[in-house]
Amino acid sequence: MDSYPAVEDHGLVGDLQTAALITKDGTVDWFCAPRFDSPSIFGALLDRRRGGHFQVSPDGVDYTSKQLYLPGTPILITRFLSENGVGELVDFMPIAGDRATGHHRLVRMLRMVRGSMRFRFECRPRFNYGRDGHELEVHPAGTVFRSAGQSLTLNPIRYAERLSDEHEFERTEEGIHLVATLHEGEAGGVILETGSLGPPRVYRAEEARELLERTRDFWRRWLGRSCYTGRWREMVERSAMTLKLMTYAPTGALIAAPTAGLPERVGGQRNWDYRYTWIRDAAFSVHALLSLGFTDEAWQYQHWVDDRIRAAQADGVPLQIMYRVDGSPDLTEEVLDHFEGYRGSAPVRIGNGAANQLQLDIYGEMLNSLHLANDHGLKDSREGWQNLTRMMDWLCAHWDQPEDGIWETRSGRQDFTYGRLMSWVALDRAIRLAHRQGRPADVARWTQSRDRIYEQIMTRGFHPGRRAFVQHYGTDLLDASLLAMPSLGFVAPTDPMWQATLRAIDGELVSDSLVYRYDPGASVDGLAGGESTFTMCTFWYVQALAESGRLDDAQLTFEKMLTYSSQVGLYSEEIAPTGEQAGNFPQAFSHLSLISTAANLDRLLDARG
Repeated sequence: MDSYPAVEDHGLVGDLQTAALITKDGTVDWFCAPRFDSPSIFGALLDRRRGGHFQVSPDGVDYTSKQLYLPGTPILITRFLSENGVGELVDFMPIAGDRATGHHRLVRMLRMVRGSMRFRFECRPRFNYGRDGHELEVHPAGTVFRSAGQSLTLNPIRYAERLSDEHEFERTEEGIHLVATLHEGEAGGVILETGSLGPPRVYRAEEARELLERTRDFWRRWLGRSCYTGRWREMVERSAMTLKLMTYAPTGALIAAPTAGLPERVGGQRNWDYRYTWIRDAAFSVHALLSLGFTDEAWQYQHWVDDRIRAAQADGVPLQIMYRVDGSPDLTEEVLDHFEGYRGSAPVRIGNGAANQLQLDIYGEMLNSLHLANDHGLKDSREGWQNLTRMMDWLCAHWDQPEDGIWETRSGRQDFTYGRLMSWVALDRAIRLAHRQGRPADVARWTQSRDRIYEQIMTRGFHPGRRAFVQHYGTDLLDASLLAMPSLGFVAPTDPMWQATLRAIDGELVSDSLVYRYDPGASVDGLAGGESTFTMCTFWYVQALAESGRLDDAQLTFEKMLTYSSQVGLYSEEIAPTGEQAGNFPQAFSHLSLISTAANLDRLLDARG
């Protein structure tokens, strides 16, 4: 536990209310409960000594490990291979349901496939990001770790051939541990439980298998609703399951990532908490999931957004850019000074101060998703339409002002071109909805504002000397967010202004098919250090290439991008120059854009024949 595993050397399991990250050596090094945005119980991902972990891995043995998911599920299988034997660890979380609960279970089942191997079991929770102490209660049938605000119960699974007797677990100052040898055919396991309603108990092997089968069947039934039959089915379906894993079932909110504090560049200070729901992500999710046929999930996300609009209108304020999974707006940012950070990358932040930024693009993403949902038969209520019209009236009065931008820079507000572009999208889609549905609205005012935005972008957003649309007015800096321009219908993909912009991005922001958001060395964003290429921007680049008629380049770039996924098909926020994944993991943006890009690329390749 002295060194940090690579970000991509983790698998994700979850129960639709929270999730855990498990390394290739069988260690749970990130787990928060009862929700995604709750304090960590295991946080070794951010501090190997103080964070807490639950390890099940070979001991004193030279081995290699491989991870995979049980096909059609997020049930994680970690295989340990040595000269003397092969062991297999199965991790999963039974579905918690759609009512908020503090009761969550992580099932860990170990069996020896062939030969023999010695294993180490070690459970060291550290409640409340390692800030709360706990007491250890040893019961005849298990163990309870109890802090001031939470408990964690360790329930053994009893097999015919048992790993050990319960009394062989040794108590230490930091937790419990056991070292034991498994021989071929032997098995052992535990069920880790938060919010248990009773004392520890021994689970029979049949009970554990039933939990496994129920979890497997749930996920396969859900995935069976997908209508995607394109070229990249395995990666698209894995991305869809990953998004579902990051959805808080009681409200339908999609978090940006289940982790906090993972750095965009090791040793840097760009270490943010992503365990919240961005309006932007929720909007993009509607696009991705409707393209796969998941209308129920798209409707849930849309309903969550509608609730946020209603609350904002009641308070007379614009939308906040992000919220907690229950819709509450309090995301006060603080630093965990006692955590050293992943590979020494401090500060470790929880909460997110960007919540109070002004980002005008969120209105465009939201209206674009509403327009698409309408195409699929998801209609707004009368109240919903009234809230939308008030929001568009607000945008007409406020679009022409500096803002913080999609990338949440902390160097002061600018007239970001992407924010203006998405304001244009918001008004354009609202006008279309009003005409299509015959709804009352000040369409004349909306149209006038939309057209003013268009003219402003064309005259101030395009830099004549640079021959490209630029990051914000008054600069010649490029920004990869503008790759979305043709797909949003703002410019034709063959427009000379757009083609010049694509060539400029090709030459400056693209590195062997991977795409930087912008050049942080040239664009002052208020933060020290550099960053890595941004996964979502690479997928946007693929779409831009395809729409511009460069289908062969687009397909090759997409296939290259697939090689950067983790062993189990997951993507973080960024890809480092070394090819390692960086930033919070896995990230919704990355998987949403993978799905949308695959669907669009399939369509264009099919049309070419």
